[in-house]
Amino acid sequence: MVSPVSPEGAASPGGNLDARDVHAIDAAKFYYLGGMSQAEVAAKLGVSRPTVSKLLTHARESGFVTISLHDPREQASELIGKLKRAFGLREVHVVRPPGDDMLLKELGRAGAQLLERLVGDDVSLGVSWGETMAAVADHLRPQPRVGVQVVQLKGGHSHSERSTKDIETLSGFAHAFDAEMRMLPLPVIFDSTEAKEWVVQDRHIAHMLELGATVDIAAFTVGSATRESLALNLGYLTPGETNSLLERAVGDVCSRFFASDGSPASPSIDARTVGITLEDLAARPVRVLIAGGAAKADAIRTALTMNLATHLVIDHETAQRVMSS
Repeated sequence: MVSPVSPEGAASPGGNLDARDVHAIDAAKFYYLGGMSQAEVAAKLGVSRPTVSKLLTHARESGFVTISLHDPREQASELIGKLKRAFGLREVHVVRPPGDDMLLKELGRAGAQLLERLVGDDVSLGVSWGETMAAVADHLRPQPRVGVQVVQLKGGHSHSERSTKDIETLSGFAHAFDAEMRMLPLPVIFDSTEAKEWVVQDRHIAHMLELGATVDIAAFTVGSATRESLALNLGYLTPGETNSLLERAVGDVCSRFFASDGSPASPSIDARTVGITLEDLAARPVRVLIAGGAAKADAIRTALTMNLATHLVIDHETAQRVMSS
C-alpha cells in the first residue's frame, strides 16, 4: 500500500515546504492516488518525465510518501516463533534483503522503525557504534519526543584510518529524537589497565559510564571476530593480541569480546575496555540487537544465549543459521 502524506500547508510553498516539496507531493498524488503514468504526470505538471521520476524519489526520501509492502515470506512466522522461544525474545523482526549489498540498508531501516516505536518521552537510549548502527541512524526519521537522552555506550576514538562513525551515529540518533547527546570521547580500549583505571576515575567520565550502565533502552550490534572486523582494525591491539582474539573469540558486543561459551575471550583486554559491561547490558530493561550476515551467525547466537537481547532485528538467512545449530 502506498500512502502519500499531505502535510498542512502543502497547497503552497509556505512553512517548512519549499517549491520542490510541493511539486513532489503533487506528483505523488497524481502517480500513486490518481493512477497516472509518469508520462501523464509530466504532462499534467508541464515538466519532463525524468523530472517526475526525481520528484517521486524526493517525495519518498522526504517522508511525504510511505510505502508498505506486505510480503508473506517476510513474516517468517515459524522462524520468528522459534527464535522467540529459544532465546526468550519479546520481538523478532526478520528482513529479506534482495542481495548482500542491501543487507545493511534493510537492517538499518527495520532497526530504525523498531526504535522509533520503542523510544518514548523521558527515555535514556544507549547506542553503540559500527556500520550497522550507522545504517540505523541513517534511516531514523525525526520523532516528536521530549526529555530523551542519547548515551554513547563505549569509547569510540580510532587509532587507525578506519572510522568508527561514533560521532555521526550518535548525532543521528540525537537529531531523530530531539535528544540531549552524551558522548564518551575516549578510545574504547586503552594500552594498559592502569591508564584506563586512571582515566575512568575522572568524575565526568565516571558519570558518563554510569549513564551508559543504567540506560532504559540499549541499541547495539554484534561484531564477528574475523580479520575484517572493525573492532580488530582500529589500532587498539597488538598483532599478538589480535591473533589471540581470532583464535578464541566468536564475536564482540560493545567491544567486549566473548568466546563461544559466553566467557571473556581475553580478560586482560576486557579490563582495558571503556564502556558498558555485558553484565550491565544484560540488566537493561530493553535491549535491541540489530545484526546480520552469515559471518556473524555464531556471534549472534552466543549473544542471544547470553541473554543480551530482548528485541532482535536480523536477516532471514542469518536467522536460519542461528537456529540451525
